[in-house]
Amino acid sequence: MSIAPVAQPVRVRTRAIPDPGRPIELLPDERGPLCWVRESEGLVGWGEVARFSTRGRDRFEAADTWWRSFSDRLEVTDEVGLPGTGAVAFVSFAFAPDAAESVLVVPKVVVGSRDGVGWITEIDTGGGTGASPAVRRVSPIRPATGVRYSEGLLSVERWQRAVAEAVRRIRGGELFKAVFAHDLLATADEPLDPRFLLTGLADRYPTCWSYSVDGLVGATPELLLRRTGTQVSSRVLAGTNWLGDLAGELTDEQLGPALLASVKDREEHRYAMESLVERLRPLCAEVHAPERPSVLRLPNVTHLASDITANLDPVDPPSLLRLAGAVHPTAAVGGTPTEPALRMIAELEDMDRGRYAGPVGWVDAQGDGELGVALRCAQLSGSTARLFAGCGVVADSNPDNEVAEAAAKLVAVRSALEGRPH
Repeated sequence: MSIAPVAQPVRVRTRAIPDPGRPIELLPDERGPLCWVRESEGLVGWGEVARFSTRGRDRFEAADTWWRSFSDRLEVTDEVGLPGTGAVAFVSFAFAPDAAESVLVVPKVVVGSRDGVGWITEIDTGGGTGASPAVRRVSPIRPATGVRYSEGLLSVERWQRAVAEAVRRIRGGELFKAVFAHDLLATADEPLDPRFLLTGLADRYPTCWSYSVDGLVGATPELLLRRTGTQVSSRVLAGTNWLGDLAGELTDEQLGPALLASVKDREEHRYAMESLVERLRPLCAEVHAPERPSVLRLPNVTHLASDITANLDPVDPPSLLRLAGAVHPTAAVGGTPTEPALRMIAELEDMDRGRYAGPVGWVDAQGDGELGVALRCAQLSGSTARLFAGCGVVADSNPDNEVAEAAAKLVAVRSALEGRPH
């Protein structure tokens, strides 16, 4: 693990500002933008006061311990008092324990918006002159040019074989479900501006949570956990269809009813929902889940969705990060049962997912915050972007269909990266 040193004293001030509109448009430049925004609400940040990185099975506990220790040393003046005010860390966790590093980044400046209330949080470490304004002039966003694609670490052919072998083992009774990831490499003529992909995704998928943390940029429709005091909520997604060759004669209006009628998709969704509920029950006084899923329609795909709510014990409620450690990975991104599914993924997928499908979002000093599942995303590095998508595999899965589903999911990032009209 690594920790960036922080000068003392560290003073934090949150003050109200006029509603900033779309906070995402305030990100001043391409240097490490931090973002968690849905429609016109959320948080953006820039600058870096501190950073913590870790890996391993105890990464959530280690991150929570560090964040509590760091935030306890701060001198905070909070004139707004809403979730996301005061000190905030943007977080992005690796999917697997011993793969990529998980990171927490504490920005120097955060601008937030909620229910028409705007605020700005500034952190003064005592080492600056105070002359530079917190909200800086926004530099022009550079579009990506000359984008071209090549196979990632896992080729389409290898991925098809992995899915086929997984189906064989699932039918043989080894497990019920495994979720396999597929990657695609994009290369541009010049270094990529993360804000171009970020704003493109936010424009195309306004009902998703658009995020950017340490080079991982995406728009996820799946809320892993939201904690506000003792209240917890989650949106589980599993089960997907889309318009295309495999949709046959279905129209856009028929996708939802067809999804609800699909035994394969309903089964996949049930595994995902039940796994989250089972992980939450030992930590919560009450957990409420719907009897039937609803349909979530996005421009590129349609999902089965279930919104789950829970109440924590008010005596000693676990923080958001510790809750995340207890529920990740759910069946929606790992499989059922968890450990056999993860072993199968490691064997057959045979690639490092990095922080794809890990929890991503923000946490404040009270342990409140929001974490999504890092889906529909790309890891940016210079002029390259590694795109990710994943599919749940069950006994009735067809490898060709899973390839088509992954391609449909990759459309989200590809269209934004290429600047296609929407």
